Amino acid sequence: MRVVIARYPFDLDKSEVETKMKGVRPEDVTGACVAIGRRLYPVKQVGEVITRQDRRDFSAGEVTRALTRLGFTCHAAPPVAPSEDPAPAPAPPLWTGA
Repeated sequence: MRVVIARYPFDLDKSEVETKMKGVRPEDVTGACVAIGRRLYPVKQVGEVITRQDRRDFSAGEVTRALTRLGFTCHAAPPVAPSEDPAPAPAPPLWTGA
């Protein structure tokens, strides 16, 4: 599928992106991210790897649109992991009037 990132057309498919990202360690996710396999990558990191361009040359929105068209699940922010239920708070002491 042809996608445009930073005014340059790229012919990519989902398996090609997965292959290029194989073995690439994900950076810390603080903003827009994409799930590739079982890992979450910042979209700017993926854009840099698949286009071989500097991250300053394209926006996160451009890469997000391209990856969504290719069938990847993108998030505007990292999904919040479900937290464990904290221990219930102790019951307040019973008031005994004096």
